[in-house]
Amino acid sequence: MTPTLPVRILAVQYLPNADPELCKALGVEGSWRCLALLSTDSDDATYIALDEATKASTVRVTYARSLYAGAANAATPLAGEVIGILAGPTPSEVRSGMEAALSLLSTGQVGFREAQGRKGLAYLAYTVSRTGTFLSRESGVAEGQPLAYLIAPPVEAMTAMDAALKAADVRLAKLYAPPTETNFGGGLLTGEQSACLAACQAFAAAIEEIAGNPIA
Repeated sequence: MTPTLPVRILAVQYLPNADPELCKALGVEGSWRCLALLSTDSDDATYIALDEATKASTVRVTYARSLYAGAANAATPLAGEVIGILAGPTPSEVRSGMEAALSLLSTGQVGFREAQGRKGLAYLAYTVSRTGTFLSRESGVAEGQPLAYLIAPPVEAMTAMDAALKAADVRLAKLYAPPTETNFGGGLLTGEQSACLAACQAFAAAIEEIAGNPIA
């Protein structure tokens, strides 16, 4: 398996006392007014990192959206592929949460990989050992459950999702039907951690097979 592709952190900003109307429009719940904003060039890796923030600090992911067409087509130098916003009760809590997210992204532990059989074909197959509040909400599973987070280009993604579902005792928690904003597809599978790992391995193996033999 090839190493993960590095995630570029493009912008990180903090609002220690954001305007109440802005918070309301962004979906911030309750009286929290402290925000942390992030952009990177890899949306799905960033979503996993934002979920990590919710496990490390008293924060919620109040806004997270992929930008259209992906990082290679970003409209400005710092826009990248995704915007994520954390909300928390104090500036120190949101900074702590953001630092946890940035730490995960900087380790290279989570990210897309390039298929060995075809340059430029990138995919993500990552096991989240336990979900925080963000991915639990996204997938509809209880907080603390394992997930297989699987993303690839459209045909590859749907073919490999089938392989992943058949390879292990997992269920489909959420399907990202293609095309997503970045023209990919995939989904979230849930089950025991060992089953999620097996599903990720099956997904990756299927992607590699397609990369070498795209016309069956």
